[in-house]
Amino acid sequence: MNLQQLHQLQPFLWSLPCKPGEKRAEVLLYGSAPLLASMDDKVLVQIANVASLPGLVGAAMTMPDAHWGYGFPIGGVAAFDAEQGGVISAGGVGFDISCGIRCLRSNLNLQDTASLLPKLADKLFQAIPAGVGKEGNLKLNPEQLDAVLQGGAQWAVRQGYGHAVDLEYVEEHGCVSGAKPDNVSDLAKNRQRGEMGTLGSGNHYLEVQVVERIYDNKAALAFGLHEGQIIVSIHCGSRGLGHQIGTDYLVLLAKAASHLGILLPDRELACAPIKSPEGQQYIGAMNAAINCALANRQILTHLTRATFAEVYSHAELETLFDVSHNTCKTETHVIDGKPRLLHVHRKGATRAFSPGHALLPERYRAAGQPVIIGGSMGTGSYILAGASENPAFASASHGAGRAMSRRQALTRWHGHALINELAQQGILIRTCSMRGVAEEAPGAYKDVDLVAEVTEQAGLARRVAFLRPKVCVKG
Repeated sequence: MNLQQLHQLQPFLWSLPCKPGEKRAEVLLYGSAPLLASMDDKVLVQIANVASLPGLVGAAMTMPDAHWGYGFPIGGVAAFDAEQGGVISAGGVGFDISCGIRCLRSNLNLQDTASLLPKLADKLFQAIPAGVGKEGNLKLNPEQLDAVLQGGAQWAVRQGYGHAVDLEYVEEHGCVSGAKPDNVSDLAKNRQRGEMGTLGSGNHYLEVQVVERIYDNKAALAFGLHEGQIIVSIHCGSRGLGHQIGTDYLVLLAKAASHLGILLPDRELACAPIKSPEGQQYIGAMNAAINCALANRQILTHLTRATFAEVYSHAELETLFDVSHNTCKTETHVIDGKPRLLHVHRKGATRAFSPGHALLPERYRAAGQPVIIGGSMGTGSYILAGASENPAFASASHGAGRAMSRRQALTRWHGHALINELAQQGILIRTCSMRGVAEEAPGAYKDVDLVAEVTEQAGLARRVAFLRPKVCVKG
């Protein structure tokens, strides 16, 4: 990205000035000069297009890990007011609806578990279905799947997958309201009936990690973290169902925009007014996909606990937090000194409520919401806490963010060689796809340490702990 196109407002905040005759809202980019320079110029094109959509409140924004995506840039944040003609955009949510991370803290330390990590890696790979189109042991009939789409992680707990206490530490207590299973196509449902409790492919993973460094002792205490502790992160979403919903509704919303006279700067930003029949139809389907993803991560949590118990009989895994990063959520934010109900799109961005927020679990309220920045295998991940007075509609970075395309990565790395290289670093990879490993090579991503540091410096969230990978299961 050519930084000469930007105006620096603060050390880690930049704006994109309007061109002559250009009519749009403000564009803000959070990041350091090196991170912004590493981004593709199409990020600017995409976020400027977002800023031209009707009913936008404030600025269209990008997070420090932003990169080119479909419609919105990944790392894009935008809020819309339904009462002011605001829109809902499938391109602002993404195809992997409610992709997110469930983080589990354990009562285990690395020094006590290291010798059995190879055994754990093998058993996790056997127990966690992973890969393109991979199905699990759970097969749902149409009525059962509708119950999942309506009930989310709460449904999973009622079926014996995990514990009720897990739900206290999941967004929306594990079930978002307003889900409409009838708004989901039969094709989308058919793709999901065998995929509950599966990891998927691409950048999804289950990772066993160790807390290597604590930055904020007070927040770490609230989150139950200490150095040397074993942590598990489960990164996945709504699988085939969410992808099909995205595909289905891009067509429907594009038609709606056309007949409603909404001029789209990019067809990938297909949208409809939030209060329109088409907008409400997509929101009902999107919320069903969110519940699907929450249930999926709850089932995977149950499978992970059972596997740990096979290897370490005294293992206990508690849900630290579960947060999504491809959603549109209805939230109240203070605008010009007054509370206002907004629909906040976060495409590859994570909600990051500030300390004291009423929707946070009591245990975390003084510290702020746990925020998880997932790294690529071989680098590491961060747990952060929501910052006071977050300026970006309570949003933060969600990961390292790609620095090169998957195709480019395939020309640079080979799966077997990469697995051997990581094994020499003490990181065990288990996968069914050597191609997938090459596509997700650590070098294909931005520097996660820099992303986390800049996320803190920009006032979006503050670092609490750094997690080093030890075992990574990928599709």
